Amino acid sequence: IAVYWGQNGNEGTLADACNSDLYAYVMVSFLSTFGNGQTPAINLAGHCDPLSGNCNVFSSDITTCQSNGVKVLLSLGGGAGSYGLSSSEDAQSVATYLWDNFLGGSSSSRPLGDAVLDGIDFDIETGNSAHYDELATFLSQYSAQGRKVYLTAAPQCPYPDASLGPALQTGLFDNVWVQFYNNPPCQYASGDASNLLSAW
Repeated sequence: IAVYWGQNGNEGTLADACNSDLYAYVMVSFLSTFGNGQTPAINLAGHCDPLSGNCNVFSSDITTCQSNGVKVLLSLGGGAGSYGLSSSEDAQSVATYLWDNFLGGSSSSRPLGDAVLDGIDFDIETGNSAHYDELATFLSQYSAQGRKVYLTAAPQCPYPDASLGPALQTGLFDNVWVQFYNNPPCQYASGDASNLLSAW
């Protein structure tokens, strides 16, 4: 089971989620600003203020999760935000930023502290699909440096997903968390899985 953590100030700490023994994956949600020459920015609702730099308090929570066998990934995008990729070069720049600031690289300004996350989740819900396939490719290449970079995605249930279709076609994703909601032709509704099953 996977869970998205970070958008509800009343959901408890990241360590609480991992100590529940309910989840194998936790997505820290979201890096909601990136690409198109923007300075990337994380949004964790009421949990911390990224502008003050105090989101690095979650470094110890991340290592707690990992010591419990839970994979911790940073989720990109979300339902609201300012994000998109304008070119292959932009995708490469974002991949480098993610590696240096959240994964196995190094930076003096790691938003979540020194803990090394296990990978990146693509929850792309706005904009178009351009260059996310390249972003996935660039990120996957970092696995060659010794530590696997997990890639997951949360497409909506219409197939192919309008934002993630080409990225998913790369075959580079380890897990896909399909959003079987908000889309009546293929969503699960009140104990009725018929639309879901007929669409898939």
